[in-house]
Amino acid sequence: MAKATNTELIDLLGQKFGEQLFDVTEPYGLLTFSTTPDQLIEVLTFLKDNGQVNFNFLTDITAVHYPEKNQIAVVYHLHSMVSGIRLRLKVFLPENEPNIPTASMLWNAANWMERETYDFFGVKFEGHPDLRRILNMDELGVFPMLRQYPLEDPNRVDKKDEYFGR
Repeated sequence: MAKATNTELIDLLGQKFGEQLFDVTEPYGLLTFSTTPDQLIEVLTFLKDNGQVNFNFLTDITAVHYPEKNQIAVVYHLHSMVSGIRLRLKVFLPENEPNIPTASMLWNAANWMERETYDFFGVKFEGHPDLRRILNMDELGVFPMLRQYPLEDPNRVDKKDEYFGR
């Protein structure tokens, strides 16, 4: 199959999902769009199983915290080795209740990626076979990548401008 284009992929997705996909952009040529948590698995299944595009490789799952919007975006990067195209899919969740269905039944690699996203952002992947911390200590009571804390301790004396002639 020849390399698919973003326009062909947008048309294909538009026919199947219509208004359930939104915020469609192409930053630096990477097709990016959003969907809702309840449509996520259906969209991912279509992208993986559709013979025209065949997104057979899950590159990454991560998250981004938007404290000014009180939201966490879970971001999926998919790659079709057959069609030679990549895409980014975002799902926005409320910051106080970040629950989303697991994609581990579609790609085995999602298991560890979801555990890492849970560990750092606190996103709970419903239906995950083993959702627990993967890199941080179990006793750690916070999720380190959430922007809830100042970047530096304001009481540090070694960072004062007067020590550096400023």
